[in-house]
Amino acid sequence: MTDGQDPNSRTNKSAGGVFVAAGCIVGAIGGGLLGQPSIGFLAGLVAGALIATAIWYFDR
Repeated sequence: MTDGQDPNSRTNKSAGGVFVAAGCIVGAIGGGLLGQPSIGFLAGLVAGALIATAIWYFDR
């Protein structure tokens, strides 16, 4: 049972999830150095999500 797609016609897709994870980690560390790890985590999450969204948009 397939979904009707030819597996040989697939193109390589880029994954942007690594930027979300890295943004969270780097943001938490950077925020921790500034005394606000939660805000740093959220800022890193948003930045990573924006980068991942941009990769998805340009790769579709």
